[in-house]
Amino acid sequence: MTTEAGLLLVDKPAGATSHDIVLRIRRKLGLRRVGHTGTLDPFATGLLLSLVGSFTRLADLYHVLPKCYEATMMLGRETDTDDLTGKTVSEDAGWRELDGGAIRASFAAREGVGPQVPTSYSARRAGGERAYALARRGERPALEAREVTIHEIAVMDIDLPRVRFRASVSTGTYIRALARDIGRDLGPGAHLTALHRTAIGPFRVDEATSPDAAREAVAAASSAWRPGVAALPWVRRRELNDEERDEIRCGRSVERGDVRPPPGRARDSGDAAAKRIALYASGELFAIAEERDGRLYPKKVFVA
Repeated sequence: MTTEAGLLLVDKPAGATSHDIVLRIRRKLGLRRVGHTGTLDPFATGLLLSLVGSFTRLADLYHVLPKCYEATMMLGRETDTDDLTGKTVSEDAGWRELDGGAIRASFAAREGVGPQVPTSYSARRAGGERAYALARRGERPALEAREVTIHEIAVMDIDLPRVRFRASVSTGTYIRALARDIGRDLGPGAHLTALHRTAIGPFRVDEATSPDAAREAVAAASSAWRPGVAALPWVRRRELNDEERDEIRCGRSVERGDVRPPPGRARDSGDAAAKRIALYASGELFAIAEERDGRLYPKKVFVA
């Protein structure tokens, strides 16, 4: 694995799609093999994890990490997209009768594990098609509720009809749908007007770089650029000796040995991530392995 492979923390600006950001980074780094994990809507801002080079093979490990947001919702109006970009589907001035205590209680009641119906304009599939494709044709996609976890949610400021809040949620949770559901709990409905992602697992937006400064961030080895095992701070790890490196190169297993806990932990990292172990030498990532019967079996090998 080379310095052209790793994780880049990007601070996404408003107005760009996540794919737009990937295209910018490809141009800045001069590489085609760039991806991302954890899409942000065009109007949203904040942390986007960009996978560079062979790290694009590790998207599943990042996908399961919990995400933290700061958001603003407006009570009294629902839209077909559940955010400010959609068409109004209902309006209700009942927000004028709400008090801070009732609003905070409604937010607090959403904390924990529970079902959530995704927004109609989402990438979830309904009848074999993406929900957003059906919605754009004027159809109403039938989406099933899925279990999500709201680790923490709290009101930051109330300036009716606007409410600012922060939330830490499991992967697959739609903040737009969360605002919609809280608005319905309160009565007058609501839609999301602003969304800023502040963290994904152990990674924070204040460590990120702008997409247009990607090359400089990599060249300077800034906090935004995480090559090798530094990009996997929540994954258990095991250092290899020379003989073991040869075994891993050939796709053979090695003894479990001294598997060490991660230097940093991420809540709700998922069963799949918990079973993975990063195999490395001198800080260079050699493989991602799975433990079985006292041995480590390479699942993804990076060094030929």
